Amino acid sequence: MAAINRDDVAHLAQLAHIEMSAEELDRMAGELAVIVESVKSVSEAAGDDVPATSHPIPLTNVFREDVVGHTFTAEQSLSGAPDAYEGRFKVPAILDED
Repeated sequence: MAAINRDDVAHLAQLAHIEMSAEELDRMAGELAVIVESVKSVSEAAGDDVPATSHPIPLTNVFREDVVGHTFTAEQSLSGAPDAYEGRFKVPAILDED
């Protein structure tokens, strides 16, 4: 992969509508070059014999079984509500819509 230069950074900044000074372009070109080299070295380390992984350690399911327990009726749920309308909780409007 070719190195990232100042012109590449200027082009990307223009595409992203980001204004950058000459000093910022130079600094960013150096930082992006380091990132590209880092990715390149990782790509070289991972050969075809290395399986892809999403986590460094195996994950196990720690969730409990989904068992239906005690449920409330609509009337019980709404019994403590400050306001209800047609079997639903009524809350103050937060949007200015008709």
